[in-house]
Amino acid sequence: MKNIKLPAGINRAINKVAFKMKKHTPEILVIAGVGGTIVTTVMACKATTKIDEVLAENKEQIAKTKNYVEETGFSDKYTEKDYQKDLTVMYTQRGLKLFKLYAPAIAVGTISITAILAGHNVLKKRNVALAAAYEVVNKNFKDYRGRVIDRFGNELDRELRYNIRKEEVEKTVIDEKTGKERTVKEITEIADIDPSSEYAKFFDESCPGWTKDPEYNLMFLRNQQQYANDLLESRGYLFLNEVYEMLGIQRTRQGQVIGWIYDKNVIDKVDFGIYNIANPANRRFVNGYERSILLDFNVDGDILNAI
Repeated sequence: MKNIKLPAGINRAINKVAFKMKKHTPEILVIAGVGGTIVTTVMACKATTKIDEVLAENKEQIAKTKNYVEETGFSDKYTEKDYQKDLTVMYTQRGLKLFKLYAPAIAVGTISITAILAGHNVLKKRNVALAAAYEVVNKNFKDYRGRVIDRFGNELDRELRYNIRKEEVEKTVIDEKTGKERTVKEITEIADIDPSSEYAKFFDESCPGWTKDPEYNLMFLRNQQQYANDLLESRGYLFLNEVYEMLGIQRTRQGQVIGWIYDKNVIDKVDFGIYNIANPANRRFVNGYERSILLDFNVDGDILNAI
């Protein structure tokens, strides 16, 4: 038979649909499994209503056999062994009828459970692959930062990481001798932190622990940071999502695998980045001029393989 070659446009459309279905395989399987479970319940309920009708004839045969034995007893023609054999056959027939009655529901239920497990298995494999890929990227980034620190020092690494630049600004001060105002120039550091990068999150009015009192907010964050360090020390590991929950911040996918591993040589390893002096907004928060703050967490990276 000659192969039929589809037009390129149709072929691309088919491949696109197939790829999307493959991409969403876990969701499709789970939804199908849940739907099948509901159908199984309905089918089982309907089958239950037919039990008496299906087993009526079998019940009557068993009752007649028992009545016959009670009235006539056993004889050479019909021994107790024959009686037990007949009951076994009749009860077996009852079991087969029950199985046939519930067989469709059992089949649908089995397929549904298989679909759910298959979807979970696909998702688990993808998560393992994703975690492995992230671990490679994270290791390469740490190695790169290590080389930068070895060659140029921690200061340059900090400037590059937070995009810190030095600018000359004019500032009006009061001359202590004359009491008059005068303008002076000084060098200050300005940091541009991208809130969408890495794991930085705002602690603001959307968080349950936030208040209108800047001093209380600072005290709350310091206490939560200390609690996170205590938890890390006692358990040996800490996930970023757990810290997010402490602060009332929404969990993230990355937070399920990203976190900290305890190091006995490092005191207070978990750092929320509250005292980042390179960020003017953080300085204003610590000094009580701001109620909210952008927290940047110093996670170790993917810790699943290290636990």
